[in-house]
Amino acid sequence: MANVLVTGANRGIGLELARALHGRGDQVIAACRSSSPELDKLGVRVETGVDVASSDSAKTLARRLEGMKLDVVIHNAGILLPKGDLEHLDEESIRKQLEINALGPLRLTSALLPNLAKGAKVALVTSRMGSIADNTSGGSYGYRMSKVALNMAGVSMAHDLRGRGVAVILLHPGYVKTDMTGGGGNVLPADAAKGLLARIDALTLETTGKFFHASGEHLPW
Repeated sequence: MANVLVTGANRGIGLELARALHGRGDQVIAACRSSSPELDKLGVRVETGVDVASSDSAKTLARRLEGMKLDVVIHNAGILLPKGDLEHLDEESIRKQLEINALGPLRLTSALLPNLAKGAKVALVTSRMGSIADNTSGGSYGYRMSKVALNMAGVSMAHDLRGRGVAVILLHPGYVKTDMTGGGGNVLPADAAKGLLARIDALTLETTGKFFHASGEHLPW
């Protein structure tokens, strides 16, 4: 049985990750800003008031988990805001997505370093929209920029944590049918969660810092 922290666990992919982990017997810490009826029904440990955009919130969560070994940390929390374009840039929207999607997982990983023992894993739910090589359509500046920044942070974390025996993986869940995508995805959250967990389970120090699709495809940067 592993101790697994999942951020953004009150809905969507995060909720299904919590459900699947709990179902297989892992000890789940479901972190979110506020819970949901669906999450409350799972019977997992719920930590509310966790805002990944806040350094104080990250430190508060670390205090709540003081002394607990975390085997896996899954950074799932994130936002997708209206696209905007070159003619109508929304700079505040871009900054907010960078703050939450890129800096959020970095600050929380830093706060939780004492909880990560040798053999632990850190998973970053990112997006192939953060792949420079895969950008064939442009636009979506805030989301793309935040995810490419997260990808860079993840690779740096992989180098920095290797000496501690901690492996890092970057994961694209697919185009998932959630509130974030306006219900327009083609992958169900439960299926996305299953694929993500398969990749996390297979992660070793030999594959640390790699970028994978939930299906197992190795993605380009």
